[in-house]
Amino acid sequence: MAKKKVLIANRGEIARRVIRTCKEQGYGTVAIYSDADQEMLYLQEADEAVHIGPAPVAQSYLQMDRIISVAKERGADMVHPGYGLLSENADFALKCQEAGLIFIGPSPEVIGQMGDKLMARNVMKEAGVPVVPGGETAAGDVQEALAQAEQIGYPVMLKASAGGGGIGLSVCHTPEELKTAYASAKGRAKAYFGQDHMFVEKYIEDPRHIEVQIAADEHGHVCHLFERDCSIQRRHQKVIEESPSPFVDEETRSKICQTAVRAAEAVGYTGVGTVEFIMGHDKQFYFIEMNTRLQVEHPVTEAITGYDLVALQLAIAENQPLPFVQEEIKCQGHAIELRIYAEDPVTFMPSPGQITVYERQEGEGVRFDDAIRSGSRITPYYDPLIAKLIVSDFSREKAIDKAARVLDEVKLEGIKHNIPFLLDVLNDQRFRAGHYTTQFVKYLRETIN
Repeated sequence: MAKKKVLIANRGEIARRVIRTCKEQGYGTVAIYSDADQEMLYLQEADEAVHIGPAPVAQSYLQMDRIISVAKERGADMVHPGYGLLSENADFALKCQEAGLIFIGPSPEVIGQMGDKLMARNVMKEAGVPVVPGGETAAGDVQEALAQAEQIGYPVMLKASAGGGGIGLSVCHTPEELKTAYASAKGRAKAYFGQDHMFVEKYIEDPRHIEVQIAADEHGHVCHLFERDCSIQRRHQKVIEESPSPFVDEETRSKICQTAVRAAEAVGYTGVGTVEFIMGHDKQFYFIEMNTRLQVEHPVTEAITGYDLVALQLAIAENQPLPFVQEEIKCQGHAIELRIYAEDPVTFMPSPGQITVYERQEGEGVRFDDAIRSGSRITPYYDPLIAKLIVSDFSREKAIDKAARVLDEVKLEGIKHNIPFLLDVLNDQRFRAGHYTTQFVKYLRETIN
């Protein structure tokens, strides 16, 4: 029986990465692109490429009906949403189903349930998964937010219920800070997520950000593929991820991974997903959210387990059972991912423009996920991610050394980029010792300045 055709409802490096596995697995591919992406490499590698609209995402990559029409016109059977954009949009998943297309991800019901952060925390609390102390309902106005914060105790996080990736999140240490943050946080939430429901959680100071990769098939089997440490962040957004975490011991690893499996089982999850936690210095951990999609940092899990997560997504979407049981999944060596951005390495502000020179070398244990070349333009319309460097070796020390060497050899000219910052992190003795938290970048800046 001939393999199906997959439309990739995304762009850039993730579209290219999905296309690679689809080709290896024998699937046909349809790519979409906006006016700003006409020269992107992924379009040349897809079997077909279709123009979807102007550069702004609202007029192109978020046009659900247009994307589904293209899928139908080109004879696609399946839709892979990548990450970001429509990947966690329950309405899009439902529209795909109604159009007779297989959405590569969990059901619209699960996406909707987990996409609402407040609903998700309440579901997890009922399932016995530890959650951060917080309000049980949305804070309808600033007075409700202040009342919840007073009950929880400062510092608190003001969070968008529909949000993720640090957008719509504000840390508040006093009632005055909360009052100031409330209106702007609601505005960002409305602009990015289409709704502005806010809630309040206790802010766990100086924590680790630990997430667990899970895979679940339609036959009731759920497995974890170990944890990733995503604590190196700027603007509440991840920039370096590694697996396994240097902070997590075997006993804690077993507990947090089993908890992630329980969380997935509690919502009837199917597909590949990630359960995210914060962990205190005492190694107590709390559920933050569940991402019902492929993560940007999924390659580190692939490097330590040997499993292609996109291939798993395709198989699960085709109703195949997981190709392993938990005991067969082994963690081998160490892997680190570093996100190379077009941004000022000091202020972290985006730096769009034309890349005049881009040269990098892959090799044993060295992988670049990118979709650009010399002459490519980084536009202001999208996330300024240039590439992801993923390195792996038999030990964490060897992986860090390799990452520093490979980064130092990258030639990237024409725009500002964050490679100097990434090298600062890799060469910092606290990072090399595994002594870092989500506040590491702040401490690193204070040391350098």
